[in-house]
Amino acid sequence: MDPQNSIIVGNTVLYGAISGECYFRGVAGERFAVRNSGAIAVVEGVGDHGLEYMTGGCVVVIGETGRNFAAGMSGGIAYVLDEAGDFDKRCNLAMVELEPLPEEDAMARKHQSGDLESHGRVDVLRNNMSGNDVERLVTLLENHVRYTGSERAQTILDNQDKYLPKFVKVMPVEYRRALQEMAPTQTVLSAYTGQTLN
Repeated sequence: MDPQNSIIVGNTVLYGAISGECYFRGVAGERFAVRNSGAIAVVEGVGDHGLEYMTGGCVVVIGETGRNFAAGMSGGIAYVLDEAGDFDKRCNLAMVELEPLPEEDAMARKHQSGDLESHGRVDVLRNNMSGNDVERLVTLLENHVRYTGSERAQTILDNQDKYLPKFVKVMPVEYRRALQEMAPTQTVLSAYTGQTLN
C-alpha cells in the first residue's frame, strides 16, 4: 500500500472539530477538516474543498490537494507541501494568502535547539499562530512519524533544507489582522499570567 495514493479516511473527516490531534498516514477524501474550529491534523493528501470554512486549528498536508482548497477559510492555519509549485492554482484565494515559511524561523530553530531541549518547549502547536512556523511544522511532522511511522514525513524531516522551502503557509487575511491587533495585549497578558489569547 502506498499511503500517498491510498484514501484512508472518508469525506468530511474533522467536520466541526473543536479540539484534539489526528495523524493520518494516507489521503483524506473531500472536504477534509470542513468547519474545523480547533483540531490539529497531519495528512498525506486531501481531496477537493479541503479546509472549507475552517475557523481554527492547524492542518499540515504533505501530499497533493484537490481543487478549491481553503474556500471560506476565516481562521486557523495550514501548511501545504507544494513540490510542483502549482498549489496556488488549486487554492481558493478569496479569503487567504499564501506565504513562504520565514527563513528566520529556520535559523532560530537551529540556534536554539539545545536551549529548547534543556529548558522545555513553548506550546508552538497552539500559541502565536502568526509565528513559530518552522518549529510548529517540524513538531507536527515529528508527531506524525511517531504515531504513524510515516516514511514521507521522515523523508521531509531528514531533508529539511530541501523540503521546508517548498512548504507554503495558508493564512486567512482577517485572522492575521486579528492576531496583529491582539499582539500588544497578548504580550502584557503573557508577562503577568503566562496565559495566551489565541
